[in-house]
Amino acid sequence: MKFHYDRETDSLYIELSENPSVDSNEVEDGVVLDFDEKHHLVGIDVQHASKTVDLNHLETDFLSMASVGK
Repeated sequence: MKFHYDRETDSLYIELSENPSVDSNEVEDGVVLDFDEKHHLVGIDVQHASKTVDLNHLETDFLSMASVGK
């Protein structure tokens, strides 16, 4: 997973997969979900991110690969 922030557009993109996006769906004003050709979620675009997300604080929890897919 990768986080991309563009200060110029105030857009935060959360890349969930390296697969290319072929379809998008705006699920909420300023929140767009990107899907690949198999309709798997590949990314989330948050527009006006600084008004919605605390960009000064990023916290992650470790996810053991053994628990993936269970």
